[in-house]
Amino acid sequence: VILSGSPTQRVGYEILSELPKEVHPSPMLSLDKTKEVDTLAAWLADQTGLLSWKMDGLTVVLTYDNGTLAKAVTRGNGQVGEVITNNARVFKNIPLTIPCKGHVVLRGEAVIPYSEFEKINDRLPQEEQYKNPRNLCSGSVRQLNNQITAKRNVMFYAFTLVQADGVDFQNSRACQMEWLKSQGF
Repeated sequence: VILSGSPTQRVGYEILSELPKEVHPSPMLSLDKTKEVDTLAAWLADQTGLLSWKMDGLTVVLTYDNGTLAKAVTRGNGQVGEVITNNARVFKNIPLTIPCKGHVVLRGEAVIPYSEFEKINDRLPQEEQYKNPRNLCSGSVRQLNNQITAKRNVMFYAFTLVQADGVDFQNSRACQMEWLKSQGF
């Protein structure tokens, strides 16, 4: 087993001239949000819910084929995103290979922790500092030189399994999340 953060998996950098655009197979719609427990309880009604953290980063779609990271695309406007595979390969915790050898598509959030955000801002003159970690992350995952991305310590947190060929999840989100964990997320 090779750990996703192993330096042996993060060798070499690449500079691109542009980030290509790609149309998502199905639109990535925004979710409604609330901070009110009563509103959430009313929405759930008599159903059981699975809650996860809301992270303020950049949504990224990962595609694996034959167990290897094949593509990473930003959410963009929900219809069209930018291909950032080059940069996703240097995120601190994205597995470049997974045990499943089928076609796997998942969504997650690319984030830069506040501690890293503060370190980066401390090294910049006041007028060049980033307003918040989300803006820093957005710029970091869209770099043309992934060596810059690597230095920003971007992390990825999977939140939705879109497709995993040949795997039965018994219509359970909890089962999907456990399976993603078993794949290295």
